[in-house]
Amino acid sequence: MVSAVRTTGRSSERLSYPLEAVDYKLAETQADKEQVYRLRYRAYLREGTIEPNAAQMVQDQYDELPNSWNFGVYRDGVLMSSLRITVSSPEMPTCPSLGVFPDLLEPEIDKGRVLVDPTRFVADPDREARCPELPYITLRLAYMACEYFAADIGLASVRAEHQAFYRRVFLHKSISEPRDYPSLTKPICLMAVDYPAMRERVYERYPYFRSSFFERRKLFERSQSPMEAAPVLTLPQFPFAQATIAPRS
Repeated sequence: MVSAVRTTGRSSERLSYPLEAVDYKLAETQADKEQVYRLRYRAYLREGTIEPNAAQMVQDQYDELPNSWNFGVYRDGVLMSSLRITVSSPEMPTCPSLGVFPDLLEPEIDKGRVLVDPTRFVADPDREARCPELPYITLRLAYMACEYFAADIGLASVRAEHQAFYRRVFLHKSISEPRDYPSLTKPICLMAVDYPAMRERVYERYPYFRSSFFERRKLFERSQSPMEAAPVLTLPQFPFAQATIAPRS
């Protein structure tokens, strides 16, 4: 997931419902996109995984793909983290991890597999420590994408020191040695999970990863018009089957 978020702690695994006051928002306007790109820059720069640049933003060719979604995760109205979801299929195979691991992923795409590729996972470096459950809240988006797009494989492109977290929480397996990722100064490894086979095991341990079709559709269904405002999905204080949408003012 090309993460700039600490993912080693276990404290938030004790939380049964860490989603209060959390909103997911699709970045569709230029202002929202730039806010996400600046957050990436600050997170990566703080961690030493990029070189400084004059624009103080991090973006790439995958951000504007029709099969990519950039989300901001807000808590009490403040942008806390961001994650990009790219869905690779035989009809539209391009995704960030494919560019780094073509030898491993092209055979799966040729078999007709659908891959969900979450990348650019970053958190506000000044707020991250105050929200230890942030990795779980943010990566729930990837799990919802796997469900919505009927994924065969969930991917995670992560640094070696983050693999234990994805192995423990999402039951991912490492399938590559470290490789260089464009624009980053630290190498990443590819991890993958058979989503249909493992999802119920993950749900049993983390029931708040569950979502309703209504919630998933509001996140991943494209706006009818580029001028149409993207909805803010406010996570409810009750089971996801009753999820609601709070329109933007």
